[in-house]
Amino acid sequence: MHQDQDILDNISTAIVALDRDLRVLALNASGQHLLETSEARAIGQQASKLVLQPELWMEVLHQVEATMSPVSRRSMQLVLLSGKEITVDLTVTPVPNSANGTSLLAELQPVDRLLRISREENLVHAQETTQTMIRGLAHEIKNPLGGVRGATQLLARELPDEGLNEYTQIIIREADRLRDLVDRLLGPNKQPRLQEINVHEVLEHVRNLIEAESNNQAKIIRDYDPSLPDLTVDRAQMIQAVLNILRNALQAADSNQDCVITLRTRSRRQFTIGAHRHRLVCQVDVEDNGPGIPQDLMHSLFMPMVTGRADGTGLGLSIAQSIITRHGGLLECESEPGSTRFTFYLPMETDHA
Repeated sequence: MHQDQDILDNISTAIVALDRDLRVLALNASGQHLLETSEARAIGQQASKLVLQPELWMEVLHQVEATMSPVSRRSMQLVLLSGKEITVDLTVTPVPNSANGTSLLAELQPVDRLLRISREENLVHAQETTQTMIRGLAHEIKNPLGGVRGATQLLARELPDEGLNEYTQIIIREADRLRDLVDRLLGPNKQPRLQEINVHEVLEHVRNLIEAESNNQAKIIRDYDPSLPDLTVDRAQMIQAVLNILRNALQAADSNQDCVITLRTRSRRQFTIGAHRHRLVCQVDVEDNGPGIPQDLMHSLFMPMVTGRADGTGLGLSIAQSIITRHGGLLECESEPGSTRFTFYLPMETDHA
């Protein structure tokens, strides 16, 4: 039975096994995630107790019981116990069982999963395109800047009036500032120095930094999954990525209300990032109660120099995305007034290096 459960847990489709009385016999890892419940809580429950408004769901189950033939429903709406609405493709199959009569096997494939995978592929492609463009611009900008800086230094030596050196120093400082800006646009230019770390150690380190920066005005709630295994990442780069995301949440907070940031960690099985399906990934949510991100910024949120603040550089989220992408992961965002959530996923495997 243990081996059978391992097989079920490695299937990306949500599987619910029901006995002849329509009580839950088994629920795989994908099913637990989709239905937002645990196997321990679901086992023995009536199928009708898995969702709110179970009429359509139960209608399909009873139809299979009556006809003893598989039944499929496309784009069926389900309301989870949390009130969240999901759309799934449902297939229910009768499975003869000599010991317990006929049981049912329900397969639920979330329709939005395909949409999410397509959206993630677009995000990854857009990020790669942006980085290629920035590298080209960096080359075209830094070469003339080096020439301007060198020529200005030579000019400073030849000027007869030392008082004019003030102007050459301005040119040199501004050239250096532009060079540093281009370097920041490129993000980390070193290959990740990989080591095994606990993701919660990184989150706690950044939490302490953010609390110090905000003079403890930000309330940070921790909702950690202590069972997460270690990740193989560059610790310094990962701290920078998480720090940029939390700073963004802190700076976006409404000055008229208390800033509350939630840090949440979970594991996800059989999760697809871009074109790669991973057996296990780490999911980290950074959620704030700020005013939300304007919809006209959402499509370009991770592009360099895009910011909703007058004093912002628009580089923090771009650099965070670049770091997470380098580690084979994905950074995405959902936002509405009063709730903005940045979520990044990192594969537990080490072949992304």
